[in-house]
Order: sequence, then structure tokens, then C-alpha cells
Amino acid sequence: MRPSRQLPLMGLLFFSLIPSQLCQICEVNETNFSRLEPLINTMLKANYTKGIQGANVLLTLRLVGIKSRNLEQQLSQQIKDDINSRETELTSGQLALGILALGACENQDKEFIRGAHLVSKLGARFQAEIQNMEAHDGSPLTNYYQLSVALLALCLFNGSYSIANVTYYFTPENKNFHFEDQFSVDTGAMAALALTCVRRNTQKRVEAITEDKIANYTASLVKKIQAEGKRGLFGNIFSTGEAMQALFISSDYYKNEANCRETLHTVFYNISQTAFSLPIAAAQILPALMGKTYLDVTNPFCSHNPVRFNVSTEKPDTVTPAAAPLDILVKYSVRVNDTSHTEVTVRAGSVFLDVMKAAQKKNETLFRFTVEETLWGPYVTSVQGIRASSNDRTYWKLLSNGQPLSQGAASHVVQNGDNLEVRWSKY
Repeated sequence: MRPSRQLPLMGLLFFSLIPSQLCQICEVNETNFSRLEPLINTMLKANYTKGIQGANVLLTLRLVGIKSRNLEQQLSQQIKDDINSRETELTSGQLALGILALGACENQDKEFIRGAHLVSKLGARFQAEIQNMEAHDGSPLTNYYQLSVALLALCLFNGSYSIANVTYYFTPENKNFHFEDQFSVDTGAMAALALTCVRRNTQKRVEAITEDKIANYTASLVKKIQAEGKRGLFGNIFSTGEAMQALFISSDYYKNEANCRETLHTVFYNISQTAFSLPIAAAQILPALMGKTYLDVTNPFCSHNPVRFNVSTEKPDTVTPAAAPLDILVKYSVRVNDTSHTEVTVRAGSVFLDVMKAAQKKNETLFRFTVEETLWGPYVTSVQGIRASSNDRTYWKLLSNGQPLSQGAASHVVQNGDNLEVRWSKY
């Protein structure tokens, strides 16, 4: 694999929020800024210990203009230390996210990006994803969300990528935009942002016919995102933030003020219900609510924000229901070709992962499993020794009472009598 030539950061593309570049945004007005404070508190008060996993938060803090110098310095240093210590282990999406966070809004970290040759290294990883697709029936090393984040970072930071590969592999009909039979809204949204950047990139010559093709790809992806809309959300509450960004740059959806009101009403409700309890969840929804997109990353003034938020320094009160039992009983099963069943007792308030651990203690042969840490928490990589594979497009689906989880295994709280299942699946 031949690394691409490193390009200097002097030629960064500057995208700004001007009317000619955005169709219509849907941002929170000043009278409702207080409703966003729980998101900011979630990000500011979390305990960050794992390097690159704080990249989403650093990116959002800089993009939105939330000033917390100590946290910004901490996250920046952790990301740089993580890149220095395990660079070869990072996926294309992780490295791209690190570049976006470190390079956002013209700050001193750009010297680290340049000195560590991160953009050229990302170009090599992007090419490795392409080569894997050529060898494995179109399947990337990671997934199309990460591939799209990588393309976005390469475009914004003037890295190396092939226009021919972009037009070939980013067609809206590509199977990788679907998870099983469901269109992946966050993947489509990230691809729409990346394609928009490629089309606007004045540093790379794009023929008019190719530019039109890319514009059509973007419009098609955005239509698919809109088709997944329901009660103001797109896909689910966690994919809505990035979906909003895609709608901002390639749709007139929010010219209808009723659509904007519906989205904000539903998001505000979910904020009040603590749906965004993970820092990454808060970080992904906030930019759109402030009228920003990831295309603003290389705008040197992108962090300008005259609004002051009232950030709480106190821990929120937690209320335990008086009638909640100390222990609950749930059913748990693993389904491959045959199904293995058990029942386990766990403490009230336990999450799906706790049930998996309890079942493993009862019978390690039938219920053993492994996980790897991701930005969204632990991801189940194997059960009964059977590993998920991106090349084979296989994974372990987690279900509660027959429905796929909308949260991760470490976030979904189980209830007494739940029927939980881990099912070997293809997408």
C-alpha cells in the first residue's frame, strides 16, 4: 500500500455558513438555548480516559464555540497521545475523527496534524478500504459510515482521494448504505456531507458531468433520509443530528417552518428524557441545533459563538422509584442455527450487558462473548466464539422483546420479565 503524498495545511478549504451554501437550517433560537444546557453539561462533566473516544466531544466544543479550556486541552492531549501510542490500530474512521477534532476552527493542534503526517496516513487507510472492497465483493474494512468520515476529512484537509473511486463506490444504491433491509440514516447523512465537500472542493478539478453526478448522488441520499422521517426524527433520535446537517446542505425540507418546529419539539422532549446521556450522543446532535455542519470545520471563525450557556457544576439528582424491586428476572437467549435459552436474575436498573455477563457465569460454553470498546460503548464482537465480520457482513443483533435495540448493550436498561436475545445476523 503506497501512502499518498502529504499536502500542506496552508491550502485548507474554508466553508462558512453563508446562504449560498446552505439550503435552509433549523437552529434553536436564543430563547430556547437553556434547553440545550443538559447536552453541554453531559459533555463537560463526563470522565474522559480513552483518547480518541473524546474526539466527537472536542469537535463539537470547537465547532459550536463552547469554551472550556481545561477540558479542551485534556481531550486534545488524550487524542494526540492515543494517536502516538497506537496509530496503526486506529481505523480509518477513528483517525479521520481525530483529524476533524484536532483541526477544527484553526487552532494550534494543526501543527500536530502536519508533523505526524496524519492526512497522508488517512489517505493510505482510505485506499486500503477501497482495496478491500475490490477484493471482498464491495465490503470495506470497516463500514460506510467510517469510509464517509474518512472521505470528509480528506476533502476538508486537502488529502489524497480518487474522484473515480468516489463516483464508483458512493452510488446511493450501494448495498453498504443499508443495514439488513433498512437504509442507514447516519451513514447516508455522513456520505452526503462528504460528497458535498468533494463537489465544492476547488483544490481538485472535477469535470462538470462528474460534478452533476455527485450532486445527484447527494440529492438521492437526502431523499432517502427524508423517507425515514417520522415525527420530526430521521432514523432514530441518535441519527437525527447528522441527518439534519445533510438536510441543511442539500434540501429545502426546513423551509417549511412546521418541519423545523416538529424536529425541535421532538428533540427537546428527548433531551428532557435524558436520551442523550452519553457524551457522544450529545456531541452529535448539538452542532445541527446550533445551525452548524461538519463542513464548517475548516472555517477559521467556526467557533465564534456569542451565546453564554449556564453550565451547571452540580451532579444531577437521581430519583429511584420507591416501588422498584431490588432484583428482576429476565429471559435471555442466543440464536445461531439453534437457540440456547436461560433465565437470569439481575439488579433493577441493570443494562443488557449485565444480563449477558450473568448468563455467561451460568454457562460459559453457551453464553461466552467478547466486546470491543467503541465511541458508543462496548460492541459485541463474538458470541460462542463466532466473530462478526465486515467482509462477510455478519454481526450480532441485540433484541429486547423482539425489537432491535436503539441503544448499545451498556446503555439499554432492562425491565422485569423482558425477553432478551442475541441473534447471529447478516446485513
